[in-house]
Amino acid sequence: MSLTELTILKNLINNDEYCRKVIPYIESEYFSDDRYKLIYNMVDEYIVKYNNRPSLNSLYIGIDSMDGVESLYTSTKDVIDVLGDCVKEDLEYLLDTTEEWCKERALYNGILESIGIIDDDKGTKDKGEIPKILTEALAVSFDNNVGHDFVNDYKERWEFYHRVEEKIPFGIDKFNKITKGGLSRKTLNIAMAGTGVGKSLFMCDLAASHICSGFNVLYITLEMSEEKIAERIDANLLDTPIQKLSELPLDIYTKRIDRAKSKITGKLIIKEYPTASASTNHFKHLLNELWLKISFKPDVIFIDYLNICTSSRLKGGSNVNSYTYVKSIAEELRGLAVEYNVPLVSATQVNRQGFVSSDFGLEDTSESFGLPATADLMFALISSEEMDDLNQIMVKQLKNRYNDPNMTKRFVVGVDKSKMRLYDVSDSAQSNISNESGGQNYTGVGNNKRIGNVEIVL
Repeated sequence: MSLTELTILKNLINNDEYCRKVIPYIESEYFSDDRYKLIYNMVDEYIVKYNNRPSLNSLYIGIDSMDGVESLYTSTKDVIDVLGDCVKEDLEYLLDTTEEWCKERALYNGILESIGIIDDDKGTKDKGEIPKILTEALAVSFDNNVGHDFVNDYKERWEFYHRVEEKIPFGIDKFNKITKGGLSRKTLNIAMAGTGVGKSLFMCDLAASHICSGFNVLYITLEMSEEKIAERIDANLLDTPIQKLSELPLDIYTKRIDRAKSKITGKLIIKEYPTASASTNHFKHLLNELWLKISFKPDVIFIDYLNICTSSRLKGGSNVNSYTYVKSIAEELRGLAVEYNVPLVSATQVNRQGFVSSDFGLEDTSESFGLPATADLMFALISSEEMDDLNQIMVKQLKNRYNDPNMTKRFVVGVDKSKMRLYDVSDSAQSNISNESGGQNYTGVGNNKRIGNVEIVL
C-alpha cells in the first residue's frame, strides 16, 4: 500500500482547501493501485457533479452500485475504511509532496508509453510522438494562480509599479535606450532583414555580449551548423577576422581562447536542428534535457530563425496558409518565452518587395503579418552599398512594447562584418537621421551622397 497515494486520497476526502488546489492536476493513471484509481475516479466524478467532496458513506454506496469484479470492490471498501483517519498535515508540505508525486508518476507512465511505441513491431504507433510524450510528462506542475483580483490585489499592483525590472542588456547603447535597459523576460524580440544583411550577425553579437555579462545563452540554429555559429562568436570574442580563424595554429588559437575565457562569465550552448524540422516541442525537450543532464538553465534563448521552425499545433501544407502558420510559430515561441521566463530573440526575412526597397515596414514582413502582431519588439536591419562603405547599418523600429517607438524611429550602429561585431557610433552619425515615417533619411558624417531617397553624408 503506497503511503503517499493513501495520504493523497485521505486529504482529497477530508481537506477542502487541499482538494480544490490539487484535483485539477491529478490523473487516475497516476495511481499504481487499481483500488486507488477506482476511489479517485469516484471522488473526481462526485466533485464534478455536486461541486463538493464526497463523504465516506457516499463512496460505500457508489461501490455497492457498481457491477464488476467482486473481489476488487470488496478490497476497495477496505481502503475506504481507513480514509477517515486523516492526520492534519502542513498544507504547503502536502502540495509540494503531491506535485512531486504527480511529476514522478507522469514521467513513469510516459516512459512506459514510449517503450510500448518502440516495441510496436507492427509500426502502428508513431515514434515521433515519443519526444512530445516525454516533454508533456516533464512539464507537469501545479499552477494555482487564478488571476489578478483588481480590487483586492492593489498592493501587489503598487509593488509591481515600483519594482525595478531585471533586464538583460544589449551590448549597444541605442538598443538599451529604446528598450529602457535591455530585454525583458517573457518577451519575443524579432530582427527583420533581407538575406545577408545581418540577422545572424546581430544575434551572434548579442549572444557574445550576454555571456560576457554573466548570462547563460541557448542558441538554436536551423539555418547554419553549430560549428558555423560558434565560428562567428569566435571571431567576435577573439577579435579575429572570421576568414583568419582557420589559419591560426592550435597554440595561438588556444591562447586566444584562454584570454577570452577571462571575460566570459556565462555559458553558451549551441544546438543545431535541420531546417524546418523542429518546433517548440523539440525546444522544450531540449531545455529539460539540458537541465537534467548538465543543470543548464538559459537566461536568453536565440532561435535562428523563426520562419524555418515548424509549428507544434499546425501541420504545414496546402491546407494551411502562410499567415496562419507563421503566426502560430510566433505564438508558440512567445509561449515558450513565458513558460521558461526568458527573453526569446529570433529573426525573420523581408518579403520580395522588401528585398528591393531601401526602406521597409511591417507590411514587408515575409509570409505573415501575424508575426509583428505577436512580437514585443520588432525592428528592421537596413543596409546598402554606401552604408557598407561606412561600416554601418540602419535600425528602424517597427514595433516596441518596451517604449514609444516614435521617440527614436531610426538609428545607425557600426558593423564589423569580418569580426561579426556591432558597435556604437558617435552621436554625430545619428544627428541627421530623419525619424519621420515617410522616408529613410540618413546623413551620417562628411560629404553628401544619396541612396535613392536616402541622403548620406560622407
